[in-house]
Amino acid sequence: MEGRIKVAVIYYSATGITYQMAQAASEAAGEAGAEVRLRKVRELAPDEAIRSNSGWQAHRLETQDVMEAEPDDLSWADVVIFGAPTRYGMVAAQLKQFIDTTGPLWARGALANKVYSAFTSTATSHGGQESTLLSLLTVFYHWGGVVVTPGYTDPSQFVAGNPYGASHTSNNGEVPPDHVALAATALTAKRAVEIGAALKRGLAAG
Repeated sequence: MEGRIKVAVIYYSATGITYQMAQAASEAAGEAGAEVRLRKVRELAPDEAIRSNSGWQAHRLETQDVMEAEPDDLSWADVVIFGAPTRYGMVAAQLKQFIDTTGPLWARGALANKVYSAFTSTATSHGGQESTLLSLLTVFYHWGGVVVTPGYTDPSQFVAGNPYGASHTSNNGEVPPDHVALAATALTAKRAVEIGAALKRGLAAG
């Protein structure tokens, strides 16, 4: 239980919007003193679909050196932060597929008593941001995790407006995360690290 708190930021991104938010979460966690693993989940879409979208293809090349997430990243971490775009108000299939591989860890209680948080992005306003985040929080409840959200714990959240986790509207991938979305993502990560560190100290003392 000793040493720096360990944070896994695990995300899926097609054209790079959610990736930029994942970077912001990783940087904020690092600045808060954590040891951080930034991991993408495996792509499930066929090559021809990716090649048909120049932004998707370019982003795949841009992040080809980012390591893919493995279940070990979850067991290693004290804090896990998930990020994924919305698909019809639900989590993108790529991240959901990774979550579906965690049964053995869940069965032996290896996912319990960790801090979890999340962020998302949508192509359109009100495109399912809250429902996507809430679906991720539901997973964390099943795991026996401690859910930490940004809430309205900072004045900036009254501008960002989403208490469930950081979110951004990209206008079909044309608008990158602005300072409001990135600040909300950083706040989400910093709170997760802060509460995760307190939980780790408490468990160690107990």
